[in-house]
Amino acid sequence: MKQVKIDVSLLAVTPDSEKLIEEAGRTCYLSFDKSGTNENFITNAIKRGHLSIIEHASASFRIKGASRAFTHQLVRHRVASFSQQSQRYVDENNFNYAVPESIQNNPEALELYTSFMQQAQSTYSQLRNMKILKEDARFILPNALESEIVFTANFRELRHFFDIRLEKKAQWEIRIVAFKMLQILQHEAPQVFGDYISDQENFTAQSKYNN
Repeated sequence: MKQVKIDVSLLAVTPDSEKLIEEAGRTCYLSFDKSGTNENFITNAIKRGHLSIIEHASASFRIKGASRAFTHQLVRHRVASFSQQSQRYVDENNFNYAVPESIQNNPEALELYTSFMQQAQSTYSQLRNMKILKEDARFILPNALESEIVFTANFRELRHFFDIRLEKKAQWEIRIVAFKMLQILQHEAPQVFGDYISDQENFTAQSKYNN
């Protein structure tokens, strides 16, 4: 067992996403003759709340090192697609796990936490040695276990994801993941996501249009 670090990587993004979004947007107004003359077309549309046009683009991410507690939150975003590491088919004898900072910084709590993880691993291994199926042995596995998941969503859903998951009140783990995703998308589609102002120290961000 080992503690894990969250890693977020971009697997795919709609090619020429902002060109596609502008094409869709100009279809609404039949303003193709103005195409390429207004660099702020997308940002102005978002500012006005015309968000349906950004649904035409999407991005896929691989998220590693986050816990099952995190993925339980992530899959609540229903306008998205998910493919997650299975505890039914993947053996968890040597599982890795996440440690909240509040526990990491408390020696007594960390000792108790680590002891529990070791006991959970030992119990899981004993059940597997007794020929208990992985799909049944997994019932004793804690939410802290590392998981891996592929997450795909359109740009409109991703903006909604950032709006609620980058608030300070959001849970720390999903805030870190959302922040890493936002940094990637601000590079890939700056007109769509460039309005978010980031606080790197606290893994938070807010759209200036939400003020």
